[in-house]
Amino acid sequence: MSENTGYSDIAAHYRRKIQSGELRPGDTMPSLRQVCEQFGVAQTTANRAFRKLKMEGLTLAKPGVGTIVAGPISNNIGTRVLLHAATGKALDDGETSQILEIGTTGADELVAPRLDVAPGTPVHVRRRVVSRGGVPVHLSSSFYPAYVIAVTPELAEPVSTGGSRELAAERLGIAQDRVLEEVTSRHATEAEKRALGLTAGEVIVTQVVRTVTLVDGRVVEVAVKVAGGTSVLRWSTSLRPDQEN
Repeated sequence: MSENTGYSDIAAHYRRKIQSGELRPGDTMPSLRQVCEQFGVAQTTANRAFRKLKMEGLTLAKPGVGTIVAGPISNNIGTRVLLHAATGKALDDGETSQILEIGTTGADELVAPRLDVAPGTPVHVRRRVVSRGGVPVHLSSSFYPAYVIAVTPELAEPVSTGGSRELAAERLGIAQDRVLEEVTSRHATEAEKRALGLTAGEVIVTQVVRTVTLVDGRVVEVAVKVAGGTSVLRWSTSLRPDQEN
């Protein structure tokens, strides 16, 4: 890399190695000192690159060892939006999506305020499990207001659309603006453990609640994603190509 190598370039370098399988789950990442020497950067730059990989769920800290490659994960929503724009699909190579449930449900106390409706208001739900390389990665329950289903009746069918938010935004003629992601940890339910192939008696999972807003301020989707691991984070990301994330 050039003398202008930045933290995002270094993160991209290791991201490619992880996603290609050159670096596998459990492998030890180079030390910050080795990264500095390889790329000719300051430790602050190397540390920032490693923080980015960790935030993306690609790596994690292992006491007494250092930074290791995490297990299989699903791409975050920003990556999926860019992937859909480039390829027309939101799933990465090697990923599959299996629809578990399609129907109407009453918005609960988690979903209702994010969709700006009263608890119990009928909303459409799509539940699915996403796998990578045959290994379950996460469970996702997506909730849509009536106006979204009105323009995207495909979402009421038990098939994968490959990009439900993108399809709804296209039909409405309104671009996606931002996604608010709220991350917490909790115990997995028995149903979640079965779907994710988790066998321990008590399992802690990460729950990500995503609220996707259109440019006109309307919420197009609230999605609740459950995956292995623990975190407590909250951030907002621009989904507009003319704005930096």
